[in-house]
Amino acid sequence: MSEITVWFHPTCSKCRAVREILDNHGVKAHYREYLQEPPSLAEAQTLWLSLGTASPASLLRSKEAVWEELSLEGGSPEQLLQALVDHPELLNRPVVQTEGRAVVARPPERVLEFLQLKS
Repeated sequence: MSEITVWFHPTCSKCRAVREILDNHGVKAHYREYLQEPPSLAEAQTLWLSLGTASPASLLRSKEAVWEELSLEGGSPEQLLQALVDHPELLNRPVVQTEGRAVVARPPERVLEFLQLKS
C-alpha cells in the first residue's frame, strides 16, 4: 500500500477513530496535524482534486464562525482554497489521502471502503 496521509487534529473524535481503525488493520499512516502545519495553496488544491468533487467546499466546515465571517457560501474555488490555507480550522476532518485520491472520513468507517479494508 502506498503512503497514506491523514489530515489530523488530535482532539477530534473522528480523527482519533480513523487512527484506531487504521491501527487495528495494521495500516501505517502519516498523521499531519494541519493546525500546526497548514496546507500550502498547492497542497489544498491537490487535496481538493484528490477528492474528485465539483467544489472545494466539500473540504471546508461550513459551521465554523470564520465561514460566515468570510462569506464563503458560493465562493469560487480560488476563494475557498485560499480560505483553507489562511484558516486551516476550516478543514473538514479527517481527510485520508493516498495515490492521488482522498476521502473525508465522516463517518470514520468510510476509510475502510476507501482503503479496501475488511471491517
